[in-house]
Amino acid sequence: MNQQAIKIVIISGAGISAESGLATFRDPDGLWQQYDLEDLATPQAFARNPALVHRFYNSRRIHAAKAEPNAAHLAIAKLEQQAFNVVVVTQNVDDLHERAGSSKVLHLHGKLNEARSSKNPNLIEVIGQRELKVGELAADGSALRPNIVWFGEDVPAMQPAIKEIASADKILVVGTSLQVYPAASLLFYARKGAEKVLINLEATDNDAGYQFIQGKAATEVPKLVEKWLAQQKDL
Repeated sequence: MNQQAIKIVIISGAGISAESGLATFRDPDGLWQQYDLEDLATPQAFARNPALVHRFYNSRRIHAAKAEPNAAHLAIAKLEQQAFNVVVVTQNVDDLHERAGSSKVLHLHGKLNEARSSKNPNLIEVIGQRELKVGELAADGSALRPNIVWFGEDVPAMQPAIKEIASADKILVVGTSLQVYPAASLLFYARKGAEKVLINLEATDNDAGYQFIQGKAATEVPKLVEKWLAQQKDL
């Protein structure tokens, strides 16, 4: 089997971004601890207080822009550079995978550097690092909002992610316990015979047959990648 024929799907979560200094949901300055998620991450919250929601995501966007990809992000990108067919399915809303060099990234929960129409989730524009302000409009005239999948909303990337996972030869889950649905269900779409590895700081109730490696992503992912690369050289 040549490397191009080997498909590897990476499922990444908050833990990999945390090792680059990004808090799992709250900003590291702690300014947002007083708010419930219902105040910040629902369509109702945006309708009720768009200024607060914009302030929260503008702050997260600034922190994400300052962060740098860590050794885990770079090791994942190295797999693609070595001609493996690599698809990253991430729960994270930063662009650290892309900045590390990964070209095929599915964002389950949206992207901080994009905005979208409040009415049409497919009407998206790239905003980069700039702040969003109340009163900005999308092309259809509706309020421009962060392109983030909020609580209670559909996950558009879910079906494409399932398709990628179901056809993978190797699956690496990193930086997440994948215990929250619908993302948790992704574990079970692996095809029979696929190599399945889960790297996480904390142990998890893993009943999907994944080999569990406990440790930091930045330490354990490069080790696994080097192992996979060495295996290919031996073939």
